[in-house]
Amino acid sequence: MIRVEEFQEFRPVLVSLAYRILGSVSDAEDAVQESWLRYEASAAEPASPRAYLSTLVTRISIDVLRSARVRREEYIGLWFPEPLLDDPYEDPERSAELADSVSMAALLLLERLTPLERAVFVLREVFAFRFPEIAAVVRRSETACRQLAVRARRHMDEGRPRFKAGHKERAALAERFFDAFREGDVDGLRDLLAADVLLDGDDRGKEPFLAGRIREAQDATGALAQLALQLGKRGIVAEPHDINGQPGAVFHDRDGRVLSTMMLEVRNG
Repeated sequence: MIRVEEFQEFRPVLVSLAYRILGSVSDAEDAVQESWLRYEASAAEPASPRAYLSTLVTRISIDVLRSARVRREEYIGLWFPEPLLDDPYEDPERSAELADSVSMAALLLLERLTPLERAVFVLREVFAFRFPEIAAVVRRSETACRQLAVRARRHMDEGRPRFKAGHKERAALAERFFDAFREGDVDGLRDLLAADVLLDGDDRGKEPFLAGRIREAQDATGALAQLALQLGKRGIVAEPHDINGQPGAVFHDRDGRVLSTMMLEVRNG
């Protein structure tokens, strides 16, 4: 198999890996492209192209993440990972880990980790790399990698929600929510929001969508109803779509241009 065919075969897992480390689709694509350029330019023939490419994209992603941290710390307002509509990689044996690790809640927790902790956690917990492999990838001892993994797991476990909803339950609640949202149904929205609801928005400074943080059901209900009214006047429609493995919607203008996304987190019904 020639190199370009090998690369195309492994590209989905490389993008999936880079996205979880970086939290950005565009940065992940760039990291994968850079790994291809280095692979193509290398005269050596790796024993395992997949392992070699995974090592390249992980090291590139760690470097990118370190520089991205500075930009995110200087970001005005809330910063969210770039939404992912479809994960390019599927593995039936790791489906639960892959789905959980790409949720917005998990990605925000990953932001609390150091770049090395994040890379080790993703390699170990999501893609089931062995510690000798991880050590070779991140250029640390196995002992150090085990310690990084323990710290990362502790931070992740501390922040995870206590209650998880099943797929059918999430889908049913999301359908009710977006029906009420489109109609500006204040009572319907209020019934679906938890009393301690948290509504977060990151508008990138580009679109007059929800920006900032709103707490409590009454304030959140009013904000959502007002947003629905504004979008309706502009001819913007919400198309239901899973985002980062969670129920959500993609907002399009009259010309079909994507303007924003919204995702829902369902806890304890």
